[in-house]
Amino acid sequence: MEKISFLKKHRGVFILVAILVIVAIWKPLAAIYGIQRGSLYALIGLPLALTLGVVGIMNLAHGDLLSLGTYFVYLFAVNAGMDPLVSIIPAFILLFVLGVIIYKLTITKVLKAGHLNQLLLTFGISMIVLELMKVIWTTRPRSVYVEYASESASIAGVRFGTYELLYVAFAFGVLIALQLFLKKTRLGQATFAVGQNPQGAKIVGINTGFVYLFVFGISVAILGIAAGVMVPRFAIFPSVGAAYTMKSFCLVAMAGLGNLTGILISGLVLGVGEAIVQSIPGYSGWSDIVFFGVLIAVIMIRSLRRQSL
Repeated sequence: MEKISFLKKHRGVFILVAILVIVAIWKPLAAIYGIQRGSLYALIGLPLALTLGVVGIMNLAHGDLLSLGTYFVYLFAVNAGMDPLVSIIPAFILLFVLGVIIYKLTITKVLKAGHLNQLLLTFGISMIVLELMKVIWTTRPRSVYVEYASESASIAGVRFGTYELLYVAFAFGVLIALQLFLKKTRLGQATFAVGQNPQGAKIVGINTGFVYLFVFGISVAILGIAAGVMVPRFAIFPSVGAAYTMKSFCLVAMAGLGNLTGILISGLVLGVGEAIVQSIPGYSGWSDIVFFGVLIAVIMIRSLRRQSL
């Protein structure tokens, strides 16, 4: 019985490993780039999953705050001469402070409102952040060059970029850090309790207001980590992070609320799926359809399961 329970609990991991093995044999380059890309999706999606799972806010400004993070990293790299990966630290702090300010000034007003009001508010925040970036930095693309970002390696005759492996390392690192925080610290345990039952948590004396404030702030701050890793390989412009808002929502929809490990698994599956489509001659432009095709399939399957119960 314990063996069956273990298999059910880790079913997603086994399926992911099987998919990666098959793809690695069939299209090894697609497997490598898919894992790298999927890890970046997961790294960006994890903070959104945390916000949705605990605070219950659908933050449409998620991608624009990521864009703002890339500009913070750019400023520290250009003006202070800091390596983009080192710039993660001040960008993390600045975005945490910004997240706290946004929460105190706006989010607290719609916590008990409907999802439509939350969407309208965060959409407004998104537009403000986007237009401010255009006013301050214009729409001219910028970039930060570091030599190690263009390095590559070869395994079994397959050559690939090595910098993107940092996406994998940071995605797993952030996931492990969040899991340890939620399980091993008092604030993390309080956060988990609030996410499960906010009313019950309030009754036993947990300051739910502070938990919401901290979680929203740290979720925005994590985007600074993603921004720092992205900058050496991405052009910096006001809408660079816009596409990741919808993709992050897709990951949350696939993994389910509060399932942080599921975000990583979903990101890897979708990243590999996109890479496979891009590797087919003449069909590279169809790769974005993979995300939404899989999302529709997952929603339909879940709906059918609920109807059959």
